[in-house]
Amino acid sequence: MSGSPAAGVPARHPAEGRTAGRPGVRTLRPYALRCEHRATPLGIDEPAPRLSWRLASDLRGDDPVAYRVRVAERAGDLEDGGRVLWDTGRVADPGATAVDYAGPALPGRTRFHWRVSVWPAGPDAPAEADSWFETGFTRADEWCAAWIARGPCPVDVMDAPTEGEFALDDHGLAPCPLLRRSFTAPAGARGRVHVSARGLYELRLNGERVGDAELAPGWTDYRHRVQYQTYDVTALLREGENVLAATIADGWWSGFVGFEPRRSGAHYGSSPQFLAELHLTGPDGRASVVATDGTWRTGTGAIRHADLLKGECHDLRRAADGWELPGFDDSGWPRALVAETDHRLLVASADEPVRAMAELRPYSVERVLPGTHVVDFGQNLAGRVRLKVRHLAAGARVVIRHAEVLDGSGRPYTANLRTAAATDVLIGDGREHIVFEPRFTYHGFRYAEISGVPELAESDVVAVALHSDTPWAGEFDCSDAELRRLHDCVAWGQRSNFVSVPTDCPQRDERLGWLADAQVFLPTAALNADVAAFFTKWLRDVDDARTPDGGFTNVAPRLVGVADEGAPGWADAGVVIPWHLYRVYDDPRFLARSLEAMCAWVDLIHRHNPDLVWRHRVGPHFSDWLAPGTPTPREVVATAYFAHSARLTARAARVLGRKDAGERYQRLADDIRRTFAERFVTVEETAEGAAEGAADGRSVRVAGDTQTGYLLALAFELLPDALVGAAARRLASLIESAGPALLTGFLGVALAAPVLDAHGRSDLAHALLLRDEVPSWRFPLRHGATTIWERWDGWTPDTGFRAPSMNSFNHYALGSVGEWLYRGVAGLDQAPDSTGYRKLRIRPRPGGLRHASARHESVRGTVTVTWERHDDRIALRVLVPPGATAEVYLPTTDPGSVRESGLVPSPDDPHIVFVSAAFDHVLYRVSSGAYRFTAAHPPVGGRAGTPEAAPPRPSPTPSRRTSEPAAKPSFARSYEEDTP
Repeated sequence: MSGSPAAGVPARHPAEGRTAGRPGVRTLRPYALRCEHRATPLGIDEPAPRLSWRLASDLRGDDPVAYRVRVAERAGDLEDGGRVLWDTGRVADPGATAVDYAGPALPGRTRFHWRVSVWPAGPDAPAEADSWFETGFTRADEWCAAWIARGPCPVDVMDAPTEGEFALDDHGLAPCPLLRRSFTAPAGARGRVHVSARGLYELRLNGERVGDAELAPGWTDYRHRVQYQTYDVTALLREGENVLAATIADGWWSGFVGFEPRRSGAHYGSSPQFLAELHLTGPDGRASVVATDGTWRTGTGAIRHADLLKGECHDLRRAADGWELPGFDDSGWPRALVAETDHRLLVASADEPVRAMAELRPYSVERVLPGTHVVDFGQNLAGRVRLKVRHLAAGARVVIRHAEVLDGSGRPYTANLRTAAATDVLIGDGREHIVFEPRFTYHGFRYAEISGVPELAESDVVAVALHSDTPWAGEFDCSDAELRRLHDCVAWGQRSNFVSVPTDCPQRDERLGWLADAQVFLPTAALNADVAAFFTKWLRDVDDARTPDGGFTNVAPRLVGVADEGAPGWADAGVVIPWHLYRVYDDPRFLARSLEAMCAWVDLIHRHNPDLVWRHRVGPHFSDWLAPGTPTPREVVATAYFAHSARLTARAARVLGRKDAGERYQRLADDIRRTFAERFVTVEETAEGAAEGAADGRSVRVAGDTQTGYLLALAFELLPDALVGAAARRLASLIESAGPALLTGFLGVALAAPVLDAHGRSDLAHALLLRDEVPSWRFPLRHGATTIWERWDGWTPDTGFRAPSMNSFNHYALGSVGEWLYRGVAGLDQAPDSTGYRKLRIRPRPGGLRHASARHESVRGTVTVTWERHDDRIALRVLVPPGATAEVYLPTTDPGSVRESGLVPSPDDPHIVFVSAAFDHVLYRVSSGAYRFTAAHPPVGGRAGTPEAAPPRPSPTPSRRTSEPAAKPSFARSYEEDTP
């Protein structure tokens, strides 16, 4: 397994703490302590960091009644009587699982220890847990390091390429600069190094790698912000001579990014630059600093070029062996060029970096030509290949080409990569044993074609999956094998596309942070993983990208010339995403940081569209992107999002106590809603209306009469109440007459299952999950998909591959159905007026399934739902974290058959309260704790839900292999590390 957690990450159960209580019973206890949504972060620069914790207990109703948080510079000072920096005292707040630091200003570059104490009801002593965080630089003028680079060197020469030597295309890229500086350190010294690059960096101290961040410092708009990381290097220091050594590469700064042919690269700068500042503290307390400046030496080595899109080339004949170690003679290397000394744009990283999160062994290795093999890793992923090579002669080349799928001849299909070469090259120097692994590129691939190696064993090659370290927080399972595979596809699409920013695809010449893709997929993403810190960072990119007049763009970080003007549904992500993050993580700072921009965006649309129909300033107006059916009128899509953004802005303002703003945007939202109904909704008194089920014979039509039009109108509550039922029936009719099938694109697909479910048609949502023809989720599964495709019909037996100009096999937008697998199929949800899973709503929609389960690590603690059906009974198990309550909808037509833990629920039980009964369910309200309900339930109907019902999988096309890897990879981090 590659990519272990960062230094200082707590062990598996970091916060079980000290608790009092009855023997053998684990009472209320905090765990999973976080600072700024991260475990033990190094180098934060938030002046008032948010300190949070989760709760667990083995008892029902064991809820907190108060908390206390203490912060001190020394762990020992957290005890009563110690010298604490800040102490909240005992705060009576039963719902609290977080507090914003409100003590004296935190000095920079200092470690702080903190403790949370949580009191249960009754006489028990509080449970406690400890953690720590470190601050970084608090002011720009605290830095002393300079930005350095490899300057023009008078000894550089240019030779004509020799066939077989430098004949491979370097794409105009320069060799990766090497930078080194030697220094002395006393025995027992402690060290912190703060590092950044305009481009990418890999830092080593005495030959040992510093940290495990990949593609660091990550992608931002370098004109606004440049991130830096902080590492504890104490264990790497030695007495006497030490060497700090860095390799830097173009990365997003000066490499190829995006697809604009007039500006395909060097968007921010022309060559990479590096900055580092090492602070040493001797055992006597004396401090010294080693910083980048003009005394550093610079050269080049084996990496002849490295680019995120083009790939990486290592020529071992050019290696500078030992350059990162003490004793290397660098007198022939020129001094580094000081490029700049401005530190105003430097910010501490707000999220965890990209890491090597998993390793996948080959599913198969097939020899296709002499010296050429195609390796199938059984899984589409984002990452790189690690290859062992033996006996590679000087000048001999090994070439690795990457592809998501194979063509008809069994070779990599690369037309859909467009200008992304996705090719890594190794040139030998006669060494006997080589391990080749690129360091400054990544590719989207399932297949690797490796040429130049006569024999290739499965043990010689590994796929290394790279993605931002968002700890996995969710699990889903059910009795339908293909639905389980669908969930896996959604999860792998998320991993592959959360690489510093939420990208659209990891393989072709794009990989941009498209806002619409992110906003439609966020509800699924936040159930799968803890993405709070990841989106904290990216929302700053979104804000940096805003236009001077208040417009959100379509991609962030912003690239000049790439769809700058915000489009409906795309730019609206600047409103939709902060609101959803607030609901999931119960952190109002998501709204506080975004409200001004949210207001400016809605005002911009209103200013250019005073009649409240959004038809001006619509940018490229992608509408419902890649919808296979009749196009939804663009004004319908735009005006619906205008109303939605105004309404969410009003809600955000009210949450933050901005009453006047809340009222103003609510009035605007109401006016847009009325305008939408007047302009785009018609009502007819027809026999057709009666056929659709309307009791009064009325039929409702939203302009265009498309599925997406009705989905937007219903999801965003744009219709008069009297017309909602008829519109929902028309939506169902359109879906049923299409197959049943969805004819929606990126914007519509995310709404389909939730809207159908909300209007009593969960049966139709299940039917969509069962469909296996185009368009459907199962069709790609049956033809080899291991991630979600960009198009419903990216490949079909009849048409082959769709246009390679836009045909990714690893997108996540259509995977937004993953939300309903958790919320609908399993039934794990929170109430509409809840934040942070304070009020759960447990309401399974079994459909034809025999069992399903979901687990989610919420900000309050672990939530689990498991249900299964046996003959004519259903069993439902629920775990509600302390401090939360749950509405439990038990699907039964016989209220008298309900049992909990084998007993009839007692009206005197304060933890289980009967609320109501309906024709298809009984509703109980329960307190925190674990529950086991059973009730009568009709036998399973339909063909889904049992392992036997899963259809046999044919040989998939175009992948030609079964879609599951030979062995499930192990990930470096998951929610289990924080599970009590």
